[in-house]
Amino acid sequence: MELIGHGHSCIEIRLNDGTNLLFDPFINGNPLADVSLADLHPDYILITHGHSDHIGDMLAIAQANKATIIAIAEVATYAQSQGVKAHGMNLGGRCVFPFGSVKFVPALHSSGYEIDGVMTYMGEASGIILEAEDKKIYHAGDTALFSDMRLFAKDQSIDVAFLPIGDNYTMGPEDALQAVSYLNPKITIPIHYNTFPVIQQNPAIFVEQVVGGKVLNPGETILV
Repeated sequence: MELIGHGHSCIEIRLNDGTNLLFDPFINGNPLADVSLADLHPDYILITHGHSDHIGDMLAIAQANKATIIAIAEVATYAQSQGVKAHGMNLGGRCVFPFGSVKFVPALHSSGYEIDGVMTYMGEASGIILEAEDKKIYHAGDTALFSDMRLFAKDQSIDVAFLPIGDNYTMGPEDALQAVSYLNPKITIPIHYNTFPVIQQNPAIFVEQVVGGKVLNPGETILV
């Protein structure tokens, strides 16, 4: 399994069977993005919540690749209304797909998308737990710290956790360190930082304090 960073919270996962997964595509307007939309060829697009810096390029990429969007029900319904394939889920729900299983878990955050000048409710914000190829991957999306995170690792240890550290909109580095203590992942990768001035952080300082901490810069790949 290859994990590839594309800046902000956009993570590409290439499975050994050739399946390509893309989390929270935000390329256009993302100053950290290392790719263009034409460079991305996902089979499935996984969405944590409906803010523009997480679904900004969802429709264009899905249309170009005939990809299936996996998202909270309201985001999926919106995607379907725009003519793309989508599978709606909700918090606590788990579904088995050809590549593995996806479970939507709570996140403490908001979720809305501006459509024709009107902010539209996009369901609950979530984290996503992916189980594929004997690996358990947790993408926290945007979230504050909450103690129930420790439940995500109750039945099976987490191999990789993607955790926001930007502060202001999400938990900052201090709270993210507490989240690591709850989750105890083998690898921790910070996300959602340095895209905008208000979320400037030094990820190297964060990962130095974490066993298994790794910075995944845009365009870099980690094998797990």
